Amino acid sequence: VQLQASGGGLVQAGGSLRLSCAVTGRTITSYNMGWFRQAPGKEREFVAAVSWSGDNTYYADSVKGRFTIPRSDAENTQYLQMNSLKSEDTAVYLCAAGEPMNMNWNPQRGDSYDHWGQGTQVTVSS
Repeated sequence: VQLQASGGGLVQAGGSLRLSCAVTGRTITSYNMGWFRQAPGKEREFVAAVSWSGDNTYYADSVKGRFTIPRSDAENTQYLQMNSLKSEDTAVYLCAAGEPMNMNWNPQRGDSYDHWGQGTQVTVSS
């Protein structure tokens, strides 16, 4: 399976961006999906996740109410819709896929995911 992230760019504070994570090689409904981000000089942090069934979503406190994690089964693509962006959202954003049979899946932990895409840069200017 391969994950291809895209959609990053430069946006003003208060603006919106939608990131995409295209999954190839297997249907997206086979995976728990997550988004993480890493800012310069900081550790990678959890942003949002959705279970393979789509029934459960998870968000970091810092993005709750601003970000959502919709999915297109037809396009086999996971999205991260980011609204009301702040300068502190500036980071490289990475998507990840975790095997659904992992009974110990913790959506907030990077080691719960088996496959990673390359990052896409998001820069929010204040």
